[in-house]
Amino acid sequence: MSSFSLEEKEDISIVLCGAAGQGIKTVEQFLTHALFQDGYNVAATKEYMSRVRGGTNSTEIRISSNKVSAFVDRIDIFIPLNKTAIARQRNRITSDTIIIGEPENISNEIDVAKHKVIEVSWSKIAEEIGNKLYSNVIAAGLIAELFHLDKQIGKKYLQNRFATKGEEIIENNIKAFNKGCEIADEIIKENGLKIAIKKDPKISNMSMYDGASVVGMGAIAGGCNFICSYPMSPSTGVLIFLAKHSNEFEILVEQAEDEIAAINAGLGAAYAGARALVSTSGGGFALMSEGISLSGIIETPIVIHVAQRPGPGTGLPTRTEQGDLELVLYSGHGDFPRIILAPGSLEDAFSVTQKAFNMAEKYQVPVIILTDQFFMDLYYNFPPPDISQFTIENTVVKTTKDYQRYKLTKDGISPRGIPGFGEGLVRADSDEHDEDGFITEDLDGVRLNMVEKRFNKLDEITKNVIPPDLLGSKNYKTLVIGWGSTFTAIKEAIHAIGRDDIGFLYYKQVYPLHSDTANILKKADKLIIVENNATSQFGKLIHLFADIKIKNKILKFNGMPFSVEELTEKIKKIVET
Repeated sequence: MSSFSLEEKEDISIVLCGAAGQGIKTVEQFLTHALFQDGYNVAATKEYMSRVRGGTNSTEIRISSNKVSAFVDRIDIFIPLNKTAIARQRNRITSDTIIIGEPENISNEIDVAKHKVIEVSWSKIAEEIGNKLYSNVIAAGLIAELFHLDKQIGKKYLQNRFATKGEEIIENNIKAFNKGCEIADEIIKENGLKIAIKKDPKISNMSMYDGASVVGMGAIAGGCNFICSYPMSPSTGVLIFLAKHSNEFEILVEQAEDEIAAINAGLGAAYAGARALVSTSGGGFALMSEGISLSGIIETPIVIHVAQRPGPGTGLPTRTEQGDLELVLYSGHGDFPRIILAPGSLEDAFSVTQKAFNMAEKYQVPVIILTDQFFMDLYYNFPPPDISQFTIENTVVKTTKDYQRYKLTKDGISPRGIPGFGEGLVRADSDEHDEDGFITEDLDGVRLNMVEKRFNKLDEITKNVIPPDLLGSKNYKTLVIGWGSTFTAIKEAIHAIGRDDIGFLYYKQVYPLHSDTANILKKADKLIIVENNATSQFGKLIHLFADIKIKNKILKFNGMPFSVEELTEKIKKIVET
């Protein structure tokens, strides 16, 4: 058997796999937060079945000498917590994977002689402590010791984590943690399992949050003071985050009875002057379609966060996909402008969400933020945003007696008043209306003027589109195009390929399309677009608005995100042919 040592690696991928209810999340949170606190770069992603208990779920934790943020196929250390775990991850397990776990969870699934296996009877050891439920903390202690975690950090985390459970529970968890550390010391001695990941001195100036929390923070920075949503995976984390901080930031939080009520409540709040947010997923957004049209005709700003998951129908409710771009682009009956944003990094999620509220306020249109399950659950360490560079732009005017809510202007943006602020009446009507807000059937006059007025905003919006970022080579021959959550894997893949003739064009705003798109794309000899959907929805949008058809498409739609390895292989293959 070859050495168990991982000393040569600067990036270790650990995967824990077991049934819902086995405490995988407890181990994940312990390791990521404790190791981050001790100075390590950490990133974590998860995949889980749509059920409360049972099934087989997994979480991947990357611990690295350098900052990491993408999903990888590679498993360096695998912890199977039930009998189906190995079968679940068989395609990712190689002869280099170190498997640590109960004999009965391993021996029936693989040839032990051909793999690096370390048998640890978690359950038996946990029962000696008091309950087999402590197995997960033993596993956490083992992994923590392999990375030389400061034991005081680990113990303090457990004390805080189980503070409400009583002293006996706290003491037993600390015993389990210590036992895991002892087992790790034995493994290091007997198997030579050594890890030499370096700590990062810059960590002390960083933060670590998941995508849902960062979108929530960006909303707060954008002045959000109202959220009304119906819980729907994977969007619910944003609602929960803002509810937790509602008192601190004076946010009115309402859980609606359905998505139709949610969008209408958001529009009602915005009409009254709130900076409103609605958070949902594809199926919920479909129900909001009429409300999107209402926003369009009454020109009331609103921000809608759509965390995508695979459809159609209920589809795969706990998996990931970029399948709703066309849904949000063409939602609502009639013609009216909108803005669609799609952050790909957690850093961008903060700034893009903050800007979304200013955009909605300025242009008086619906602004849609697209994320997805992978992005919502992803977390890693990153420098906190410089809040001083963000401002809350308020365009509300004090009305006069002759105030006209839909006054015709050159740029299509009418002065926005709110009820009670000034002397004027602020009318809103879902029928076509004149400048004062009265219903009209003047087809060749007022109707035409109002449609043109609303579309004049699009010209203004297009002047201020968030430009795409060009990463990699500026003298590219091959240009890879991505949007939203594909960013992290594409970025690492291009770095792994290491060629100086590949560029990466990353879009954070996907509609309206940036005006330089055609010029940037025409400079490349070869174009490659990467999307987590079946039909290249963004590729079709580029074809429609930039008149460029992208031949090379890397598409994935099985409910999983792209891994760095698969993109590295597929991009290289296209570049070299």
